[in-house]
Amino acid sequence: MRVAIVGCGAVGSLFAANLAQLDDVEVWAFDLDQEHVAAINERGLRLSGAGEVVGKVHATTVAAELPPSDFGIVATKCMHTAAAIEASAPAFAGGAVCSVQNGVGNEEIIAEYVEHVIRGTTFPAGRILEPAHVQWDVKGDTTIGPFEPSPTPIPDVERLADACTRGGMPTQAVTDARGPQWRKLIFNAATNPIGALTGLTHGRVCEDPGLRRLVSQLVDEGKAVAAAQGIELDADPEELIDHAARPDVAYDHKASMLQDVEARRPTEIDYLNGGIARFGRDHGIPTPLNDAVTALIKGLEASWAQT
Repeated sequence: MRVAIVGCGAVGSLFAANLAQLDDVEVWAFDLDQEHVAAINERGLRLSGAGEVVGKVHATTVAAELPPSDFGIVATKCMHTAAAIEASAPAFAGGAVCSVQNGVGNEEIIAEYVEHVIRGTTFPAGRILEPAHVQWDVKGDTTIGPFEPSPTPIPDVERLADACTRGGMPTQAVTDARGPQWRKLIFNAATNPIGALTGLTHGRVCEDPGLRRLVSQLVDEGKAVAAAQGIELDADPEELIDHAARPDVAYDHKASMLQDVEARRPTEIDYLNGGIARFGRDHGIPTPLNDAVTALIKGLEASWAQT
């Protein structure tokens, strides 16, 4: 089996390095960071923290160099999905592509370029410490299933799930992956922007009573929008939020949006809170808090141009 990772940032690196532990899987990675790619090819892709792993990965900054692959795993930031899959799509002419990205709307974009798409949701998280070295902050499960408008046959979904699990990234194949996806969407939309606006880690957001109430109110809006679409969440996002706040889970973890804000990079707010608000408008569900948080993050991004 050959798997190509599209976007070898922190999450993409977790999948790449773990899958590379398998003798029956050849792993490629496409990323535009030339220094990161060169270091991966020179000394392998290293994970440290929640797991100590070094994986032999074939990395490239040129999408046309990707060989024909059985599976693609897209792990770019949402705003880069279209460009990344447009460039790499020829490698997946005979395969299937799975999104493990945050937010909603990525699978629809991928389906414009490839025939078979897999809807995915993943909870492991980390951050790049230096080229070819990723800090693995949080372990967790991944859920994947056929993307309904451009479905991948379930045996192929199960084949990818099996490889990820054997490699060290526990993954479940399901027939309907919308519930897990929306559970994580609501989790991220309720916590990530609050951390980004306050500079607090996940645990510190949750231990502040006022912020925790705001988190719950954002969760309630997300649940209402999911329910209006007939999506049944596989678990309560509130329980996940409290679990992640434990000292032994993600208390000190800086959410990806906070990492983006600290680096003054564009955030994924349009695909998180903005995505919930967009689906809310489509189904007549008011989302005033998600609208407000979206406006605040966009205002913060706009402020960077003034300094």
